[in-house]
Amino acid sequence: MNAAPQRTLVLWLPDWPVVALAREQGVDAAAPVAVLDKGAVVACSAAARAEGVRRGQRRRDAQARCPQLTIVDADPTRDQRVFAPLVASIEELAPGVQLIRAGLCALRAQGPARYYGGEERTAHVLRDALGDTDARIAVADGAFTAEQAARITHPDAPVRIVPAGESGAFLAPLPVTALDEADVVDLLARLGVHTLGQFAAMPAERVGERLGERGIRLHSFASGSDSRPVQPRIPPPELEREVAFEPPLEIADQVAFAMRVAAEEFIAGLGEHSLVCTELRVQITGDRGENSERVWLHPGAFTAGEVVDRVRWQLGEAGLRSAVTRVRISPETVDAASHHVRSLFGGGPDERVHHALSRVQAMLGHRGVVTPVVGGGRWLAERQVLVPWGDRPVLPRPADRPWPGSLPDPLPSTVFDPPRPVEVVDADGDAVAVADRDELTAPPAVLYESGRRRRIQAWAGPWPVRERGWDAVRARRAHRFQVVDADQAAWLLVCEAGDWTAEGRYD
Repeated sequence: MNAAPQRTLVLWLPDWPVVALAREQGVDAAAPVAVLDKGAVVACSAAARAEGVRRGQRRRDAQARCPQLTIVDADPTRDQRVFAPLVASIEELAPGVQLIRAGLCALRAQGPARYYGGEERTAHVLRDALGDTDARIAVADGAFTAEQAARITHPDAPVRIVPAGESGAFLAPLPVTALDEADVVDLLARLGVHTLGQFAAMPAERVGERLGERGIRLHSFASGSDSRPVQPRIPPPELEREVAFEPPLEIADQVAFAMRVAAEEFIAGLGEHSLVCTELRVQITGDRGENSERVWLHPGAFTAGEVVDRVRWQLGEAGLRSAVTRVRISPETVDAASHHVRSLFGGGPDERVHHALSRVQAMLGHRGVVTPVVGGGRWLAERQVLVPWGDRPVLPRPADRPWPGSLPDPLPSTVFDPPRPVEVVDADGDAVAVADRDELTAPPAVLYESGRRRRIQAWAGPWPVRERGWDAVRARRAHRFQVVDADQAAWLLVCEAGDWTAEGRYD
C-alpha cells in the first residue's frame, strides 16, 4: 500500500537559464533571448515568447518567428552555479531542500509551516528571502502537484496553496503534456486522452499492462497520489574564499600578496575534506564594476603558491582599468586527494618535469612555458597552437573539421613561421607568376632562398588555395607548389599576388 502524499513546497524560478545568463554575463533578460541545447530551444525570455518562440522549437523556426532573437548555448554548470546562492538562502530559513534542477527545488512543508505560522506565510517568507527574483511558490500533496501549481501562477499572485486532499481535482483539467514524457503523451493523444483527469480515470491495471512501472508512476502523478518523499540534499562545504580590499588596490603584486593567506586557507579547507583542486575559478571585481572571471586548469593539483600565481597572471591579462576591490577563488573541479599522493619512491620523470616547468612558469609568467598542439587549418603555421603549461587546449581551428585545400600527408618536417621570402625565376631569369587561369607564366628553373641559388630539378603544382572570398579584407588567393632542388631538398612554396614564400621544407 502506497504511503500518503506529504505536503510539499515547490519553489520555481521561470526561465532560469535566461535569468542565470543575465545575472552572470549581463545579458538583457527583457530582450528576446533563447537558450538552445542540441539545436532546440530549452528556455526563452518573455519577450521571445511574445514573438512566438516556444520550448522545443528548432533554431531556424525560432529565428523565423523572431529575427532579432539572441541565441545562447545552454550551460547547465552556469545555471547551477548561479542558483546555488539562492538555495543557500532558502536553507538558512527552511533546511532540507531537494534540488530538482537549476531553478526548481522542493522541501517538506510541514515543519516550516509550524514554525512560520502556516503554509502561505512560509511561502511568502521564502519568497522575500530571494530578493528581486520572480519566484513562484506552491504547496500541495506531493512534488508533482506542487510543481504544476507553481507553473500556473503569475507575477501578481506568485503563491498558490492546493488544499490537502484536492490534488486530483486540481490536476484533472491540466493537459497530459504536464507529464513531460513525450512518448507517453503521444500514445495518450492517439488514445483520445488529453487531460490528466482522463488519464487518472483509466484503470491502473490497464496502464501497467501497456506502459509498465513508468506508466503506473505517471498514473499516480495524474491522480494526485504522488508519494515520493522529499530527499534533502547535503549542503556542500564552503570551499571558496573571498577577499575584499578597502581601499582598493591598484598594483598586482599587492593583490597577490594579500591573497596568500586566503590561498593557504583555501587549500587547507580542501584538505580537510580530503580533496584537491584541479580547476580553479578566479573572479576579480574592479572599483568601477568591471569583472574578470576565468577558470584555470592544472595538470596535477593546485598548491597555495600556484593559486596566488593564477591571480597575478589574471590581473596581468584582464586589463582592468580600475583598482581591485574583491577577489574570489573557488574550486571549479575537485578530485580525491588520494589520487594525487606521491608514491613511496617518488613520482618518476613526469612529476619532476611538471615541478620544473611549474617553477619556470612561476618566474616567467603564464605564457612563459608553452606546449605545442596540432590544430586545424589550411596553412601549416595555423596548425601549430601553443598552449600555456597546465591549460586545456582550446583550438581556434579544430583539427577534426573538414579543411578543403589543406595540405595532405606527409607534411613538411620544417615549418617556417612566418613563411620565408624566396624568389622563383625561369631559365631566362624572369620572375615566374601564376596567371588568371591557375597557369604558370613559365616553368620554374631556379629558386633563390636566403641568398643561395638553387637549381630546380623537379616541381609539381599549382594547387590553388582560396579563403574567405566573401570578405574583401581577409580574402586570400594563393597557389602551392612542391619543388625539388639539385641537392635533393624538397620545398613547399606558395605564390600569392606574385610574391613567393617558402612555407616548409621536407627534410
